[in-house]
Amino acid sequence: MCLSCIQPDPETGALIDMCLCGAPLTKAAFERISADLDRRQMLGGSAAVLGLFAGFGLSPRRASVQEAGRPILLTNLRYFDGTTLQMQRGRDILIEGPRISALVPMGDGPEDANRIDCGGRAVIPGLIDAHWHSTLAAVTQTQALAADIGFIHLMAGREAGATLMRGFTTVRDTGGPAFGLQLAVNKGVLPGPRIFPSGAMISQTSGHGDFRLLNEVPRTGEDLSHSELAGVAAIADGRDDVLRRTREQLMRGASQIKIMAGGGVSSLYDPLDTVQYLEEEMRAAVEAATDWGTYVCAHVYTPGGIQRALRAGVKSIEHGQLADSETIAMMRDEGAWWSIQPFLADEDANPKSDLRQQAKQMEVAEGTVRAFEEGRDMGVQMAFGTDILMNPRGTIGQGRQLAKLTRFMQPLDALRMATGAAGELLALSGERTPYQGRLGVIAEGALADLLVVEGDPEKSLDWLGDPDTNLSLIVKNGTVVKDYLG
Repeated sequence: MCLSCIQPDPETGALIDMCLCGAPLTKAAFERISADLDRRQMLGGSAAVLGLFAGFGLSPRRASVQEAGRPILLTNLRYFDGTTLQMQRGRDILIEGPRISALVPMGDGPEDANRIDCGGRAVIPGLIDAHWHSTLAAVTQTQALAADIGFIHLMAGREAGATLMRGFTTVRDTGGPAFGLQLAVNKGVLPGPRIFPSGAMISQTSGHGDFRLLNEVPRTGEDLSHSELAGVAAIADGRDDVLRRTREQLMRGASQIKIMAGGGVSSLYDPLDTVQYLEEEMRAAVEAATDWGTYVCAHVYTPGGIQRALRAGVKSIEHGQLADSETIAMMRDEGAWWSIQPFLADEDANPKSDLRQQAKQMEVAEGTVRAFEEGRDMGVQMAFGTDILMNPRGTIGQGRQLAKLTRFMQPLDALRMATGAAGELLALSGERTPYQGRLGVIAEGALADLLVVEGDPEKSLDWLGDPDTNLSLIVKNGTVVKDYLG
């Protein structure tokens, strides 16, 4: 165990899981690696062995040899196209460059293609997490609020590779300084998912994005807090200030804008029931985003906050687990998206040490079941997200959280929320989208993000709980980044 791993968290006394070298998860994994090594070598050669390290961000960017310019043909498969709620057969998937060029009848693909026999396995679109925090997921709350920003970005870079190897080929980053990470991934410097960045979360004073301690209040002049300087949040009050902060994020490359429209769980000083931002302030953010051809998403849980956000023109409600029937109907009627997470106060919940945070977490969990059931029954457009936040040990459960949706719906309904439906939500970015092409679907012309899985998506999503074993092939942007099929 290295020095980093044995430094205790100053708040809880727990060991800070910085590099994972001595963590029980790592030790167990390496025991499994030793036992599994010969079998992997036999099945998939060196690429399969290297792929064992994927969950720790140690996998190579490309785990198989690929001839430049040569098309890829996936054969002997059944597939979920991201929208149709049944598995389909009788087609092979032809990939040319970064796109799916055709779904061809079995056996009709070009002779010169690199053929990958899927062995009858299921193929699905790359997964989309519509509520992810690329720079804040894999650090503790203490680190997020106090550590050197260089450390935060290095941890985010490592986590990006692990996110991709869990099968999430795209994330919508709903707050944090993700622009540099996005650039590094796009340029091939680091492995990772496509990132739709929001930039800093825009919050009123005392709102869910105001991370200052009480001894930092009141603000003096234009002094910015640590979280503002780091690009985590932007505190803005009044129409003019909201316009300025929104436009700053758009200038930096935000594909959508994130505002805080109500209280939250992680923050200590804004009660969950509070409504945040006046409608005119929300509308200022919406108008600035609309002028740039994109939209605003809003963190909010309660009916009052959701309804105010919808009246202001917000297109995506983040969380919303405490919405009542009237508010859910309003979301449907306004054509808004509900970006919702399975917050169930279970083993995957973001850790909370403060009793106030724990009480708010339980209140949200109590509303989650009804929100999922009533939202689906009333026909609201729903997309899946996790909001794993300041929870280094929780990131490995990203896929497992998607599997939990089968408590509320059939497996393919749940899978659609993280593929085709999420892709439709991302498309609201319009001209501000960082990537040209459809996401979340297997269709001609769509971007070639694909997973070959060891499981039956029509019957269960439990296989998502072990992506190291159950994701046999990962293709992102037409490039094979993991191959256990050999």
